Amino acid sequence: MKSFFKSLFASFLALVLFSILVTLVGIGLFVGFVKLASKQEPKIEDGSFLVVDLSANLTDAPTSFDNSKAFARLLGREETATISLRALLEAIHAAADDKRIGGIFLHGSFTPADYGAGFAAIKELREALIEFRKSKKPVIAYLVGPDTRDYYLASVAETIYLNPYGEVDLPGMATTPTFFKGALDKYGVGVQVIRHGKYKSAVEPFLTDKMSPENREQTQKLLDDVWGQFVADVSTSRQKTPTQLQELVDKQGILTAEDAKAAGLVDELAYLPDVLDRLRAKAGTDEKTHSFHQVDVGAYVKKQFGKAENADDSLAVAAGTVDKSARLAIVYAEGEIVDGDTDKLGTVGGDRYARVLRKLRQDPNVKAILLRVNSPGGSGLASEVIQHELALAKAAGKPVVVSMGTVAASGGYWISTAADRVFAEPNTITGSIGVFGILPNFQGLANNNGVTFDEVKTGKFAALQTASRPKNPEELAKLQGLVEDFYRRFVDKVAAGRNLPAATVDEIGQGRVWSGTEALRLKLVDQIGGLNDAINFAREKGGLPNDAKIVEFPVPRDITEQLAAIVSGESAPEARADVNLLRVLGIGPRAGALGRTLEDVQGELRTLNETSNRPVGGAYARLPFDLRLH
Repeated sequence: MKSFFKSLFASFLALVLFSILVTLVGIGLFVGFVKLASKQEPKIEDGSFLVVDLSANLTDAPTSFDNSKAFARLLGREETATISLRALLEAIHAAADDKRIGGIFLHGSFTPADYGAGFAAIKELREALIEFRKSKKPVIAYLVGPDTRDYYLASVAETIYLNPYGEVDLPGMATTPTFFKGALDKYGVGVQVIRHGKYKSAVEPFLTDKMSPENREQTQKLLDDVWGQFVADVSTSRQKTPTQLQELVDKQGILTAEDAKAAGLVDELAYLPDVLDRLRAKAGTDEKTHSFHQVDVGAYVKKQFGKAENADDSLAVAAGTVDKSARLAIVYAEGEIVDGDTDKLGTVGGDRYARVLRKLRQDPNVKAILLRVNSPGGSGLASEVIQHELALAKAAGKPVVVSMGTVAASGGYWISTAADRVFAEPNTITGSIGVFGILPNFQGLANNNGVTFDEVKTGKFAALQTASRPKNPEELAKLQGLVEDFYRRFVDKVAAGRNLPAATVDEIGQGRVWSGTEALRLKLVDQIGGLNDAINFAREKGGLPNDAKIVEFPVPRDITEQLAAIVSGESAPEARADVNLLRVLGIGPRAGALGRTLEDVQGELRTLNETSNRPVGGAYARLPFDLRLH
């Protein structure tokens, strides 16, 4: 009884403390909103510089609530800031014609997350800055320790300042896939694979201890294409030949500040206060802040364009609350393509996106649909669900345009096949027309730890989903047949959408990835161009004026949704039951090398399992394994 009252008192005390904390947080939020509401919009003085802080993840999709990072910190969780590509492009374009803007000041370093801050998106931003410079207004960059991404963008600046103790990191590009076969063999974890496509290398880490000749061939060609674009662009901006730049990269890789200046990669070495002094001389001094006249790019976007319209699938489109004028709809497919209705950040839920596309197709005010793809693919079924809705929109007479971002591969290419026109950047990663399935089994691992399994079934394939044993030859043949059928359908989709013979698609398919430049040559895309090029084309096809309204999906989360996500942690779903056998066996991160290795494997399998509602035997249309450029 004594312990009962002690427990009851502890629970009551915890409840009181929690209530006090919630009240204090509520008061803090209320005061913050009052301050935000009462804060006047910044006045833009003549000659002001547009300040772009690159210390964020550059995303294709619209960014969420501006103060989400502050609220995350309030609740003890750090989040990477995000900045929207289209918002930046619009701001730079407007600033070129804005007589109050005297130039652009770039600073900070990108913080890539998921599929953001990719080279294709940075190239488009780079082109916008080149166009801005035609207004005879300067672009000035201040760098501290730039990596390849940072320098790629900053290289367009009229003047590049570098901290005297900074370094320029230009070693080239590389990708370093991890292979698990040795560890899986050592610990008794079996993996069987079904696939079509000799270049479909997503399965290799579970089958071998190094890259196959086919995978090495395609990866080298892709890296050469993307790096070649980097070298061509930077050498032009810095008035060097591509050969000179490549020799510099091969000789030094990481350059000290003095070496970078001597090589002509930067113009001056200076500390930030010195750069600010020079900006004050150009833009004038603000009497209140004692800094140069400036406007933050986020504030500038709000002041210039107001609150962006969005295609809210549950409100604006469904309830018809949006303005009834003609409009262009932009749908951002950014992240893994997964089955179901999920709205988890960084995923493209097949059913959810299909529903939105259906409503856009049925809305007479939407005159054209632009799909911006930045996805490695994922579930083959979810990809088809999305592609089918786009095909219906096209059949209904609505122009469908695709703009490929950094990655539009496999399932990301699948959903692009219904478009009237496909745009890609030269360094876009695309193609990967292939299908695979991974079939893990933990029989050896279980047996080695004293766990055994038995089986009773009523049909030949009743135990097809189990991971307690390897698949028998009949089961493997059945699953391989499903993969072959899915691949044939994939090829047929591409052949019909791109007006190519199926045999040609099969030849350039086989799971191979291509750069945007090669994809254009192979007729997998129609035109080299960025998001703005695609927007202009979609407007023209839809008969829309340049000032036509644009609605976007997904909708940036408001404050309540942000807080709900932060409080809940919005963590990734657990792996499926078969994969969680590791936990049944008591093997986790504290179990030494075995635990760490299997946790890594579990993470990779979880990525695949989350894309499909079918834990074993699902058809995946996904980019080759761990193809991240760094």
